[in-house]
Amino acid sequence: MKIAYVFTLLFCLLATMSSSYAQSAASGTIFYEGARKIDPSQMKIVINGEEVKPGSADAPDVPTIASFSQTLIFSGKYAKEEREMPRPVIRTLDGGPGGPEREQTMKMEPPLAEKLYLDLQTQKIIRVMEVKKEKKIYQAEEIFTRASGWQDSDKTRKIAGYACRKATCPWKGETYTIWYTTDLDFTYSPIRELTPSKGVVLLVEGSEESFKAIKIDAKPVALTEVQPAAGAEMVSAEELNDKRDKAMADFRQVMMPGGPR
Repeated sequence: MKIAYVFTLLFCLLATMSSSYAQSAASGTIFYEGARKIDPSQMKIVINGEEVKPGSADAPDVPTIASFSQTLIFSGKYAKEEREMPRPVIRTLDGGPGGPEREQTMKMEPPLAEKLYLDLQTQKIIRVMEVKKEKKIYQAEEIFTRASGWQDSDKTRKIAGYACRKATCPWKGETYTIWYTTDLDFTYSPIRELTPSKGVVLLVEGSEESFKAIKIDAKPVALTEVQPAAGAEMVSAEELNDKRDKAMADFRQVMMPGGPR
């Protein structure tokens, strides 16, 4: 019986240690599912060289929701945010008079490669962007501003195995619903402005967008994986945005029928 008692005690200690590590993981990955409404007014549809207004009788059906996955890789006081988005696609219908139409699809290589790093202690954002046409890498730093009007409630639920508390906060003309946990040792939200004073947001919902954590994988992560490499040209946040806007404007010209290739 003594041996059984010692074994049981050891098992309980190990289980407690394992649970404690899971609840206060110092490093790992949070996997989010994201969704965002697509604004039809921002689309441009061209058929046979003529622009067609989205929603008109001649316009094809287009998706109204963009779904994507996002991960947060964290280690100590640093983290890296990654988002998986589908590549832009050009679809054209080709066919001669009286002949069958054939749909041709061409995937386009994005003009930019962006990485986002976070200093979780100072809440500083570090953006690293490669402009492929220029073959140059730029880096900018900024501090985000939290939205005001955060209201906690007494409601709780579990998300991805972690106990969360409900809160609401007005932002962009509507009230967002937020569920966050304080069982992780850092502060973060996939929507920067809706970051709590302490805790990690595992679910945030508005009428136009949402993020939900589906898995939290606690495991060792090297600091080099969540810190930007040296060698990028330092620019201001405004300069980085200007370079992004220019690269995307050039890319849209290429995407349009008859544009430069």
